[in-house]
Amino acid sequence: MEEKNYAPIAVDLEKDKRYAWCTCSHSANQPFCDGAHRAHNKPPSLGFTVEEDKQAYLCTCKKTGNPPYCDGSHNNS
Repeated sequence: MEEKNYAPIAVDLEKDKRYAWCTCSHSANQPFCDGAHRAHNKPPSLGFTVEEDKQAYLCTCKKTGNPPYCDGSHNNS
């Protein structure tokens, strides 16, 4: 089985815009949800907003203790 690269993805987030973070790893639009969880019977996305425009590193391993933000959990795998 091929090992996946779970490096966080840097994204520019806009104040008050609604985002849907992928919680299942099946989205082709990582780190955001594209609805693929439905076909795989997985939990839905996590909706979030930010209070100011900023760049953030969003988790792709889905093991973070601070979703949707990367906290380095992928390094403990």
